[in-house]
Amino acid sequence: MTSSLLRSIAAAALVLAGTSSKAAAQAVAPPPVTLTLDAAMQYALDHYPTVKGALEQANAAAAGVGAAKAAYLPSLDAVWQINRATANNVFGQVLPQAVIPSMSGPVLPAATSDSVWGSAVGALFTWNALDFGLRDAFLKEATAGEDRARADEAVTRLAVQGSVGAAFLDVASAEASVAAADADVARRDALARAARVLADNQLRPGAEVSRADAERAAAQTRAIRARQSVAVARAAFIRLLGMQTGTASVDTARLLETVPAQMGAPPPPAAHPMVLARQAAANLVRSREAALQKTDRPHLLLQSALFARGTGASPDGGFAGGADGLWFDRTNWAAGIQVVFPNVFDASSLHARQAAAIADSHIEDAKREEAVLDITSQQQSAAAILEGAIAILQNTPVQLASARQSETQARARYDAGLASILEVAEAQSLLAAAEYEDSIARLDVWRALLGQAVARGDLTPFIERVRAAGAP
Repeated sequence: MTSSLLRSIAAAALVLAGTSSKAAAQAVAPPPVTLTLDAAMQYALDHYPTVKGALEQANAAAAGVGAAKAAYLPSLDAVWQINRATANNVFGQVLPQAVIPSMSGPVLPAATSDSVWGSAVGALFTWNALDFGLRDAFLKEATAGEDRARADEAVTRLAVQGSVGAAFLDVASAEASVAAADADVARRDALARAARVLADNQLRPGAEVSRADAERAAAQTRAIRARQSVAVARAAFIRLLGMQTGTASVDTARLLETVPAQMGAPPPPAAHPMVLARQAAANLVRSREAALQKTDRPHLLLQSALFARGTGASPDGGFAGGADGLWFDRTNWAAGIQVVFPNVFDASSLHARQAAAIADSHIEDAKREEAVLDITSQQQSAAAILEGAIAILQNTPVQLASARQSETQARARYDAGLASILEVAEAQSLLAAAEYEDSIARLDVWRALLGQAVARGDLTPFIERVRAAGAP
């Protein structure tokens, strides 16, 4: 009885646990979202990791500018210490190092293992009054670094928005392909049923039924592949959005109803974010070169110090007991000017680094020239693609109307026994292709406009046209 009761309780607990886990999973899963083209591009800017990384890189470069500006400020270092130590001093020198603690005071008559308290406190004020432009060169280098980070961020934003826009249109094109494929399947199915009825009534040969079934199966295969393409395109779209969980669908109603206007004359290639990024990289290398040219100059430091020390040891070798030495016995101050000269033997290394910086500058100049060539070519190609897309959009209605008329006539001739099923199948294939071309013609114009905007480096006019298409 007891074991039966325990099994019942355990089963109930498992059921409750499964129910609660399912409810928790459903509660955590975000609801699916439907995005317009402009909303998808903005969503990617807000969530895609690469954009976040580029923004933080720019923020880090801005912090570097703040650090370079802080180098103009003076420094104030302070220290306080107490220690318990022996006082066995000796005459002689110790080479500069960071292991043996320094000592002061006379040499005692004899060594001893006794120890006393010691204390010290002090503050050192230092201001680099003159460095012959070194800090200014470092500040310019940091500013150039920030400019490059901002330029790289703009390139990243352009690339992400362009990629997610293209992915959005890929999903829309795949969905249009599904619609055209479904319509083709419906026509093929109707033809197959008609061919079977005619064959059963001895009005058509049985071979036509087989051909009609084959055409229907081929259309169904194309529809399956079209749905597969939608799933693949949607997965790529969700990834570019930066969505880790959940699903997203596209809203293309307005895009399919509107023919966008063309954009004006393109800006010069020098204004493209990619070219600006390459120019910023060249400026950064030149600023580093300028900083290297000033690193071998001396520094003029203004310094002042205030310090005090205490000890329990006496110059005559006596050692005070108790807490003597924990407080300060002598106070001193100092003020002066210090000139620091660079390492003379670093000249050859510095010369090599300057030569490397000059070579890097030439490399970045070459990359900028290459970027100008690439952008010019992209703008020319984008203009040609847009011109072709508009021409196709003007031609597809004629193609679709002719294909519909041809399919209607071929089907009528087939029903009247004047045409073979091959003629109807060919007409249906032409109609399926025409429907697909017509359904994506507007999307291809939008795609071409997006490519043109990316080639120009400014998506604002394109986004304005998308929003105008979505306005009621």
